[in-house]
Amino acid sequence: MLTQPVKASAPVNGTPIFKWVAECLYRHSDTGRYYALVKRQGKQFRKSLKTTDRQLAERKLSTFRLKIGRFGNFTRDRGTTFIELAKDWLDLTKTRLKPSSAKSAACCIKQLEKHFGILPVRNITTAHCQEWEKNRGASISASTFNHDRTQLIAVLNFAVKEGLLLENPALTIKRRKLPKRKITIPTKEDFALLLATIRASGRRAGAGANLIELLAYSGMRLSEATALTWADIDFERNQFAVTGGLKGTKNHEARTVPLFPALRSLLERIKAEQKKETTPDQRLISIASAKKSVGSACKKAKLPHFHHHLFRHFFVSQAIEAGVDFKTIAAWVGHKDGGVLVARTYGHLRDTHSAEMAKRMTFSAS
Repeated sequence: MLTQPVKASAPVNGTPIFKWVAECLYRHSDTGRYYALVKRQGKQFRKSLKTTDRQLAERKLSTFRLKIGRFGNFTRDRGTTFIELAKDWLDLTKTRLKPSSAKSAACCIKQLEKHFGILPVRNITTAHCQEWEKNRGASISASTFNHDRTQLIAVLNFAVKEGLLLENPALTIKRRKLPKRKITIPTKEDFALLLATIRASGRRAGAGANLIELLAYSGMRLSEATALTWADIDFERNQFAVTGGLKGTKNHEARTVPLFPALRSLLERIKAEQKKETTPDQRLISIASAKKSVGSACKKAKLPHFHHHLFRHFFVSQAIEAGVDFKTIAAWVGHKDGGVLVARTYGHLRDTHSAEMAKRMTFSAS
């Protein structure tokens, strides 16, 4: 029951469009949908509450009024430009990011500044964001676009918290679908040839070959493998810890993985090669990359161009062919999704392996 007389907006042919229901709450007379109408600092804010349910509308109105209350409580100058705000956001955020992630974010911000530049943040609208999407999105890959979009949303979310915007106008921009990349995984023969070619190129290439074997036998990422120290290896328990060193792992969580037979043999060989007694904090691999060694060897042996991450794929493919379940593989390589990504990325390998195994089923009653 309304306690106030019904008020209405300007009528159309004598029929009111909006009817006053309660303070700041209106109802469309045709659709029955509720709307919020709130005034603050001489500015009027109207928003569809997207419901015909009175109780739900009142809850949404309450949330909207809280937003309006925060809006305009400026902690910085109202004329703050996108460049100024983006710089402040980056300075604040990069302390929580890995160096590579911070560098990537800075590159995205540099591109965004070309479009939004000295535009006052409080004036940025959905139209500005859509214009950016049209101009920038047409000339770049889906992955680059998605990275830029993520940083734009983050900066404008920061603007909302700072009271410069009521809502984030970039949230209407959709992510672009990424094309599925074909992964060229080395075969066992390719891998053996690559190692032989690297080792044959000279004594100095030994560290590069060791790194490639470490990646292929452990499933670690490059940064994880190069950060591995002897303190992480436990020969007695037949396991090793992946910590990522000072930078940490990709998901910032350490994991314990079994010492697989080939990996254990490699580590014992590396330990013997280092001759003098090793210290716990000594790294197993003295180099940060085997890019040049691998590139030269691939060219010399007429192999496809292999890069470090493909040897992680090689490890996963070998585990699948050995019949290891996806959940276990995911735990070994540091995925927290219980094997979903492994299944999505490598499921075709399991199907291929299954088809090959099926050929061995040659028995019959005749």
